[in-house]
Amino acid sequence: MRLTVIGCSGSYPGPDSSASCYLVEAEHDDGSGPRTWRLLVDLGSGALGELHRYIDPLTVDAVLISHLHADHCLDLCGYYVMRKYHPTGAQPQLTVWGPSDTADRMARAYDLPLDPGMREEFDFRTWGSPFEVGPFAVEAIPVEHPVEAFGLRIAADGAVIGYSGDTGPCAGLDAVADGVDLFLAEASFRSCDDNPADLHLTGAECGDTAARMGAARLVLTHIPPWFDSGTAYDEAQQHFSGPLELARAGAVYDLATRMV
Repeated sequence: MRLTVIGCSGSYPGPDSSASCYLVEAEHDDGSGPRTWRLLVDLGSGALGELHRYIDPLTVDAVLISHLHADHCLDLCGYYVMRKYHPTGAQPQLTVWGPSDTADRMARAYDLPLDPGMREEFDFRTWGSPFEVGPFAVEAIPVEHPVEAFGLRIAADGAVIGYSGDTGPCAGLDAVADGVDLFLAEASFRSCDDNPADLHLTGAECGDTAARMGAARLVLTHIPPWFDSGTAYDEAQQHFSGPLELARAGAVYDLATRMV
């Protein structure tokens, strides 16, 4: 299993990265021959354009949306246009997993009537029981955020990625991070500030969660452009002694070898 950071800027696209988007890939033969299977985890502002640098966006097998803030979902609008009006013809309906209001929210975002909205292009499904897509086993876990939000556990090839989505510290976050090979955790806040509850994590909280839950590797992401990312790194390092990195656009993590 391989993780590529497409976008990792927090809250809005920054000078070095689009907003949240992560590509997860694994090789698999479903009986029709071996190929690379691809999941998109979030598709935030500016991410679709960046995705072209790495793959043909039409080769994605499913999209997983953690929550419906613009920096995690808004480029589904552009993806809708691409799939509907591509010069090779309208593309097959693609599965999009997300919170309960995802279909209507995306229709409103593009000023479409709610029926059909984007339902002819996307098969919208609401998070619930764990499911499989090709080689991937996916579990969505509710976390604490002002809107309906989920962290994700994605398993393939004997490895597990845990993705915090956006959240404050909570039991759901602990479950996401439990024993994962790579914990991709948002570090939007600084410990020195008076931060609101149930919104985001500090670098210290990311490090503490990773250490307590036995994550093998911690990658800090979703740091807003107005903060120095080094602060989040220094905070996390005080709590987590394992491999620790700051996410950057274009970084690739091979979970078989744990190399960047």
